[in-house]
Amino acid sequence: MADTSQRILRLLSLLGTGRAWPGADLAEALGTSPRSLRRDIDRLRELGYAVESLRGPGGHYRLAAGRAVPPLLLEDDEVVAATLGLRIVAGGPGGVEGVEESAERALAKLGQVLPSRPARRAEALGAAVEPERRSWPGVRPDVLAALGEAVAAGHWVRFLHRGRDGEERRRRADPYRLVMSGRRWYLYAWDRDAEGWRTFRLDRVGEVVPARAPFVPREMPGGEPGEGLAARLERDFREGGAGHAVSVLFDAPAREVAARITRVDGDLVQVGADRARYTARVDSFEWIAVVLALTGLPFTVEGPEEFARRTAALADLLHRSVDPALRGPRPADPRP
Repeated sequence: MADTSQRILRLLSLLGTGRAWPGADLAEALGTSPRSLRRDIDRLRELGYAVESLRGPGGHYRLAAGRAVPPLLLEDDEVVAATLGLRIVAGGPGGVEGVEESAERALAKLGQVLPSRPARRAEALGAAVEPERRSWPGVRPDVLAALGEAVAAGHWVRFLHRGRDGEERRRRADPYRLVMSGRRWYLYAWDRDAEGWRTFRLDRVGEVVPARAPFVPREMPGGEPGEGLAARLERDFREGGAGHAVSVLFDAPAREVAARITRVDGDLVQVGADRARYTARVDSFEWIAVVLALTGLPFTVEGPEEFARRTAALADLLHRSVDPALRGPRPADPRP
């Protein structure tokens, strides 16, 4: 590493993990000689960093705990927020690819620079929390960073975008906001080619090329009073993003349906004392039929007819997929 300042920053980053580094390992990680390493260690000490060293067999270098940077003055709730945020990202459901290891390293460094009591709290909380692992496609961190910088600078961008048909196309857009809705990241932007507002899923965005030229700001379309952009996009997705409207009538109170259904969008309305109507817009009839069946509650498909046909065909397929010797007779309809 030819640039001395970059090498020293890298050295500080490695020491900041709290690990005890043998001199040979540290020099190899930096791509430098043991002699240059000793000079760099001396420079860090001159800058006020407490680098401990042990000579002889088992010798090593280590940064004294809490001295990599001035101790962080965090309130208890701030320690909880920082730890939970990094722990969730480390688990993956934050929707950004390849940052799990970085988040784990940041958690370790946080423990090194916090005073002892909040450091113990952060360590305990980090060990206790087991976040859900990411299952949806994630966003490349370089894409998120490049678009975030363009939003902040007010510069338009070019990027490669994969449409629903699987085809990749070059797009030009004025980026306004990055929005996380549900488990996905979106770019809300003015599409220069279509000349209209557009929402792009970031897991479908490839290379981003900043134009480094400003765009003329436009007023973003308004939503409901007091409604944020994320809430408005979620409402738009629910009301018009999917292709098929479905309606079913559950033979159960709305409270019980809500407790069992895994799909949280759509509308659920109490109908009489022991019935509830669920309506939603969906991309797949078969998928919503499975979601509804997993509630374990009896329901009647009200429409459309295609949804009724697909549900009946799926039920028949599932029944026929089980060996006759195992399936027995069809269960009786529990409804009166």
